[in-house]
Amino acid sequence: MSPARASAAHRVRDAAPLFAALGDETRLRLLLRLSANGPGSIARLSAEADVSRQAIKKHLDVLAGAGFVRGERRGREHVWRLEQKRLHDARAHLEQIARQWDDALDRLKRFVEAK
Repeated sequence: MSPARASAAHRVRDAAPLFAALGDETRLRLLLRLSANGPGSIARLSAEADVSRQAIKKHLDVLAGAGFVRGERRGREHVWRLEQKRLHDARAHLEQIARQWDDALDRLKRFVEAK
């Protein structure tokens, strides 16, 4: 495998868990709450949710596995905070895809106009 292909394969392996974690409405809402309100406990994060605290914990574990959030003990509570770097990583992947689409559309346009 060429170095360029190996690098592309690595980027895909890095991006897949990010987008898998973002592929759930509850997880997206949790990220939005953490983004808007700062760190929060499971009790606070589940206060307005339509799912149980146990379900919130499982969703937070998925987000933590993808690197979007980090939890830490504060006394009796487990407080979760947003990890900005992984959001930036997801954005960078989307921007790369957008550039590739723009390039493909530009090539198509040039092809059609050349006819």
